[in-house]
Amino acid sequence: MSKAPEATEIPEAGQASEAAEAPSALGGSKAPTGLKAPEATERLQKIITARGAASRREAERLIQEGRVTVNGIAARIGDRADPAADEIRIDGALLKPSDKPLYIMLNKPRGYITTAKDDRGRQTAVDLVSGAGARVYPVGRLDMESEGLLLLTNDGDFANSVMHPSNNKIKLYEVRVTGNIAEGARLMRGPVSIGDHIVKAESIAIKSEDTRGGVLTVGIVEGRNRQVRRMCESCSLKVLSLKRIAIGSLELGSLKAGAWRHLTKEEVAALNEERSPII
Repeated sequence: MSKAPEATEIPEAGQASEAAEAPSALGGSKAPTGLKAPEATERLQKIITARGAASRREAERLIQEGRVTVNGIAARIGDRADPAADEIRIDGALLKPSDKPLYIMLNKPRGYITTAKDDRGRQTAVDLVSGAGARVYPVGRLDMESEGLLLLTNDGDFANSVMHPSNNKIKLYEVRVTGNIAEGARLMRGPVSIGDHIVKAESIAIKSEDTRGGVLTVGIVEGRNRQVRRMCESCSLKVLSLKRIAIGSLELGSLKAGAWRHLTKEEVAALNEERSPII
């Protein structure tokens, strides 16, 4: 890509102007945006995520909205760049090298949204870890009225490993409900329709039961938006409270609401390596 007029310093190695003349690896014609051949580059959203600027999904949204430029040219989904040589900017601000990787466990209280910032001024999970020493973003979802274990990091590969369904990491929830809990649990073991999706619980157990309902522990792998709540509703159970208590082998334990801690090296390694067995 051509050099941005406002750029004052771009590394000479792999100049974008030279890359613009290189044939694309896909069929011999020039790449539409002038980026280098794929083997010398990385996907743009991966670079943004690896540097802790946004989650993979958020990075794709920033690109789609035209807020990301490479050497002064607006990027598009599918573009690639050289993280060592290309000048990448988000909203005009230079994308800085990544900080030291951070891995944080937070016990998210109810009333906080799971995002890095909110245009409506609501409290966010990231606000609770502002003293971590570097910018981090949430790994996966935990809706505003839910609480419990939430991971935050600036390591995009780690986040993807934890979130991707193919790694079979079971997210375990403790759910207090009203309704026929025995019948509801039976239905949740089979396929359940939530909107356009058919899902099921990978594990389910009745922890306690009373005349009004009780407490379930529900394990899922996919983690679709508000999945456990929607599954309960589809099975005629009303959710009173929902708390995530484990992700794979990592348990929330006695960490107090609103408190956070760094993961140990062993915990990070386990989450990166393990593939949870399907129960």
